[in-house]
Amino acid sequence: MLPTDIIGILFAITSAAVWGSGDFSGGQAARKSNQYQVLMLAALSGVVVLVICVFIRGEGIPSGRSIFWSAMAGLAGALGMAALYRALSMGHTASVAPTSAITCAAIPVLFGLISAGLPKTIQLIGFVLAFLGIWLVSRSPDATDKSFQEGMILSFLSGIGFGGFFLFISLVDKGQVFAPVLIARTITLGISLIMLRINHLPIPGLTSNPVAIIAGVLDTGGNIFYLLATQYTRLDIAALLSSFYPVGTVILASIILKEKVSLAQWAGIILCLLALTLITL
Repeated sequence: MLPTDIIGILFAITSAAVWGSGDFSGGQAARKSNQYQVLMLAALSGVVVLVICVFIRGEGIPSGRSIFWSAMAGLAGALGMAALYRALSMGHTASVAPTSAITCAAIPVLFGLISAGLPKTIQLIGFVLAFLGIWLVSRSPDATDKSFQEGMILSFLSGIGFGGFFLFISLVDKGQVFAPVLIARTITLGISLIMLRINHLPIPGLTSNPVAIIAGVLDTGGNIFYLLATQYTRLDIAALLSSFYPVGTVILASIILKEKVSLAQWAGIILCLLALTLITL
């Protein structure tokens, strides 16, 4: 049987892979629809999946404490998703996603280091390489472009939102998985409907943007695997490894959208893989 930490690490890596695909899908969906319409469809598809999972697993109603932190996670996640979808729809995927990730990772990593103490030295080296790798992946030759600068601002906002989600969802009671994420996604859905009303946007039809539905399912899967990871390993390790999701987003952007990926960005991807090796030792 695998050690508990290794199980948590595997969950975190899986979370990163699924999230990376979901973010890429969400960015493509936001090129067709407003980011709040995409957010609504993505949240709705996630809620449907989670309701089915809660029913199958037979999870009970979470404690008041878990409901509070799940709701906070939903608020933060809504900010993160809306900002990231808008940023990705503007292009520069190879820079936007990693910038969001490094901002996102910093919040729970710092909290984990304070609350649980320092990990092993070899893992600390892996942390440093991981942040350096994500920073390199965020480098772009278009740094002076106005749309690039706007995208960077949005990516920082999304990172703050996702970092809040990472931290808040990790504070729910251990043992429950689907119910806390369901609460978070329901809050996100509610916020998306409010933003549609404020911006006088119509509620999108369920078949108006199928890619947004796919993005929601993938993002929900990433949430589930991340929460599982936090229940098996340290928060800082789970958060940092889950923050490798831009690697998948960048690779998909390079293959499907033919976006130019610089040598520095590829070097960043290699550093992330090296960091992964050190953190799992």
